[in-house]
Amino acid sequence: MATKKQGKNNKRRQAIVRIVFMALILICVNILASYFHKGIDLTKEKRFTLSNSTKKMLRSMPEVAVINVYLKGKLPADLQHVQESVREELSTFKDVAGNKIIYRFIDPFEGKNENEQKQIARDLQMKGVELMSLPSKEEDGYSVKVCFPYALVQYNGREMPIYLLENAQGKTRSELTMLSAALLEYKFASAINMMSKAIQPRIGYLYGNGEDMSIHSVDLLSSLGGLYKLDSLNLSHLIHISNAYEAIIINAPTTPFSEPDKLKIDQYIMRGGHVLWAVNTMSASMDSFSHGNQKFLSVENGLNLDDMLFKYGARINNDLIEDKQCVPIPIMATTGKPELHDWVYFPRINPTSEHPIVRNMDFIIGGFTNSIDTISAAAIKSTVLLETSKYSRTSSSPVTVSFAKINYPGRMENFNRPYRPVAVLLEGKFVSLYKNRLARAYLATLDSLHEPFQPQCDSPGSMIVTSIGNIFQNDFSTKDGPMQLGYYKYTAEHFANRDFLLNAIEYLTDHSGILEARSKDVKMRLLDKGRAIEEKTQWQWINVTIPIALVLMFASFYLFMRKRRYEVKKTIKPTTNG
Repeated sequence: MATKKQGKNNKRRQAIVRIVFMALILICVNILASYFHKGIDLTKEKRFTLSNSTKKMLRSMPEVAVINVYLKGKLPADLQHVQESVREELSTFKDVAGNKIIYRFIDPFEGKNENEQKQIARDLQMKGVELMSLPSKEEDGYSVKVCFPYALVQYNGREMPIYLLENAQGKTRSELTMLSAALLEYKFASAINMMSKAIQPRIGYLYGNGEDMSIHSVDLLSSLGGLYKLDSLNLSHLIHISNAYEAIIINAPTTPFSEPDKLKIDQYIMRGGHVLWAVNTMSASMDSFSHGNQKFLSVENGLNLDDMLFKYGARINNDLIEDKQCVPIPIMATTGKPELHDWVYFPRINPTSEHPIVRNMDFIIGGFTNSIDTISAAAIKSTVLLETSKYSRTSSSPVTVSFAKINYPGRMENFNRPYRPVAVLLEGKFVSLYKNRLARAYLATLDSLHEPFQPQCDSPGSMIVTSIGNIFQNDFSTKDGPMQLGYYKYTAEHFANRDFLLNAIEYLTDHSGILEARSKDVKMRLLDKGRAIEEKTQWQWINVTIPIALVLMFASFYLFMRKRRYEVKKTIKPTTNG
């Protein structure tokens, strides 16, 4: 009897030990899981896999980056998707960078009264974090949600706001949600990369040949000035262009370039410099319609750049593009009030290239644009970044530009020169325009100035050529002053001209490869809303009953097996007579 009792006590003791041991293992696993996180990306588009450039940057971070995400609280469904995408992206960042990434989700208005909320909104606005009112569709109608769809990244003693949403014309809210999620890696990685640089890259803005230095370049200069050390360079006053400048910008010149000035640009390129060209070869402006003119003649500018660009691999044609996919302009009607009419000379350009400079980018607005031909040049790779729509055509110089185009736009079948390039990227080892063309005396003079002539690039270089002369010019209002680059005041639309500028300069100056993260594609498998509402009750019952049924089945099976294992079988001894 004592032996049986002792055996039961031992079994009970062993059971308790096993339970305590399992509990300790679970506690240890949870503690380790809070420090280490490892997952396998099984998504088709590799949504949770960072680009190699981003990983390299995160692993080499010398300081801690603190990221405050203000997208929190009761949000519409699409913003909840973005919020979860931000959480997943930053978690992936932390997996690589470890304790060098700290992120938190904050509702700035939580627990604050009205006056405190106003002060918080003002303080965040000073940091570039804007309060937004977004319409939200509910089951019983529409409501307006107020939120901050921003993150604020603090790193290396600097702060940079990140707008988490994307706005693109002609896309549904679901598509915009996917687009916002796709660009998160690039936005966070680019911000950290930009703030990690102890010295800002230097950019030179050339002038002296009629380049725009007016109020229409305010946003260009301010946008680049906040990220780079931007200098204005009078080309005619320079002996040479220093290669301390990572890139130079030639923006909408209107007067011819002299051969000595072209040689300065040429030698800057041969020594590894990068150029962003925004050049229109035709003289055309809406100002030509002033004083009651209903038409004007557009002729060649004569910039003397044709041979230079041809040598590098591009030819800007002396023509004007007309595109059915365009923006309207106001024309005075017979009623005495202006009416908006499509203006084929102002194309609405949809970036369709897969190159990271323009991938996932919204429409770009152009005005009086020329077509570009790429020229086959040895060791030069050309990539079309921007092109016209399917319904476009060109008119060669001289071109009569008339308001009659509004009333007589032409037959659709006459717009038969589709997809004309208007921006190209050229990469490779460029050859100098002046190779074997300079006199020995001139070469000796260059040597004496310690600026020996370079006949070709030693290493591959890059340049971007666009024929949209006004692509980097902002609009202006006498009431509000200079407007944001890409804002079109007649339709109150925001185009992606500023994004193109920043991406182009980043590609030319930053060699970390972070821009490649813009190529990421994210597909969100959203529910069928109609079916979700129709079958809501059914799935609620399934979600409640199936887990309970599984638990009951497991418990029954466990009790059955336990009973069989520990059941004491009674043996009956046979009786014998006698």
